[in-house]
Amino acid sequence: MTINVGFMSTSTHSSADAVRTSSTVTDRLVEANGRYAADFTDPGMDARPVLRVAVVACMDARLDLHAALGLELGDCHTIRNAGGVVTDDVIRSLTISQRALGTRSVMLVHHTGCGLESLTEDFRHELEDEVGQRPAWAVEAFRDVDQDVRQSMQRVRTSPFLLHSDDVRGFVFDVTTGLLREIDPGTDSAEGRADQA
Repeated sequence: MTINVGFMSTSTHSSADAVRTSSTVTDRLVEANGRYAADFTDPGMDARPVLRVAVVACMDARLDLHAALGLELGDCHTIRNAGGVVTDDVIRSLTISQRALGTRSVMLVHHTGCGLESLTEDFRHELEDEVGQRPAWAVEAFRDVDQDVRQSMQRVRTSPFLLHSDDVRGFVFDVTTGLLREIDPGTDSAEGRADQA
């Protein structure tokens, strides 16, 4: 859906004083913030999460992490990106979260039906063809969500920058049932677990 923003100017108004003739989604969000702020009371918290946990999750609009995990304002740090994958920027955020703000646990949340399962690294080449420059970042597309959770756990556990890597757990959120399924970090399948036993 495309939302058009119209501006009307007259000889008595400069472009900086243009009158908005239609509203955007952002305008609606700013208006909602005004209503929120009218009843807002400073909760008196600092930036340190009460539960000392950082949650890394996909940016998918179907994931309401606070509701799904029973979290309240101030309980955790939430780091979100496309796919919930552990990139250099996620390691940056986790490092600050742990070293400056006291978190100790890391929870990784991927989900079923992720858009990254339908992309490939060709996405970067298509962008290069369109704009004349290849992005420096990787798409981080994947075919097996469980394996991608394992890879993300491994990236966290092996980062030299993180102080706490003993409590790193990964999950897949089912967008149709709302349930989390924990991923075994060491095997690709139940059969693989049996082979290692």
